[in-house]
Amino acid sequence: MANLAINHINKRFGSLTVLKDINIAIEDGEFLVLVGPSGCGKSTLLSIIAGLDDHTSGSITIDGKSVQGLEPKERDIAMVFQSYALYPAMTVEQNIGFSLEMSKMPKPERLERVGKVADLLQIRHLLKRRPGQLSGGQRQRVAMGRALVREPKIFLFDEPLSNLDAKLRVEMRTEIKKLHQRLGATIVYVTHDQIEAMTMATRIAVMKDGILQQFGTPEDIYDRPANVFVATFMGSPPMNLLPAVVVDGSQNLSIRGADAILPLPSLAAAGVTEGKEVLLGLRPEWLSLASADTTNPTLDVYVEVVEPTGPDIFVASKSGERDIMARLPTGSQIRVGEKARFSVDLSKAVLFDAETGAAI
Repeated sequence: MANLAINHINKRFGSLTVLKDINIAIEDGEFLVLVGPSGCGKSTLLSIIAGLDDHTSGSITIDGKSVQGLEPKERDIAMVFQSYALYPAMTVEQNIGFSLEMSKMPKPERLERVGKVADLLQIRHLLKRRPGQLSGGQRQRVAMGRALVREPKIFLFDEPLSNLDAKLRVEMRTEIKKLHQRLGATIVYVTHDQIEAMTMATRIAVMKDGILQQFGTPEDIYDRPANVFVATFMGSPPMNLLPAVVVDGSQNLSIRGADAILPLPSLAAAGVTEGKEVLLGLRPEWLSLASADTTNPTLDVYVEVVEPTGPDIFVASKSGERDIMARLPTGSQIRVGEKARFSVDLSKAVLFDAETGAAI
């Protein structure tokens, strides 16, 4: 496998800049996920890595060697597309082995390698079928097999699960992660689904409007978002953002429109002064029903919606004018139309500059 470095990549279409100074580096065997909303430039960046599209400036290196000017077939990269792109008239065996046949690999060696990949993906029993006889999940495995059989340096996945139903997406997500663990492969994976990003990646690159918003581990992205966009895009339900002002000699936060005072999170205390306008970021699971002996600060709320999800309950509530979402365990005694008191865990709370949206 191989390491990958994306250095100061820019991409322009006329006067429109779709990628702006992208810098990402991953080591051999890492699983990088490019995530962001539609139109953020993640698929364009993947195409540039693959050599299917040109960049305007910057460089890409694989194992320390520039791939500038190399055709896709010369980069030793295999790509799995959203559409599967299988040949309908060929059997599964022929689809998987097609690239090996084109490279003039002897038939016995070719069939042996196809068989090994089929065993790895648990599709040996499908080798004589054609794509039209397969389910969506089976076709996706065949598309993966066609990439695996080449034994490339880097695997590229372009939203491979978006055409599958919810149950199959979860199953295939697990299979791809198992595959990565078995092979130790270097993978770059594009998705707009933040759950896929969080569960699969060793590192995540969050993009918006062609700009890299944050690059880090799933834990970094979730617990320490770099700005308001990352905080609200990553996480379901998204992070609560409460407008506040620093008061009492930089010791407390007065929550705007909620008639509440909360202690200033210790992690951010050094970055603010009295009177500064901020946004207090709280993940829904950092709120819990307050007990009589709680030592945490509290918020009084009015419960508007209760959504059971099985293992959790999502609670949409208001504190004064402010919407607040909490994630509580199943069985929590809380009802629509009643008042409740939430205990607030500020140990991981994040402060953002109210003007710039950047984390403090």
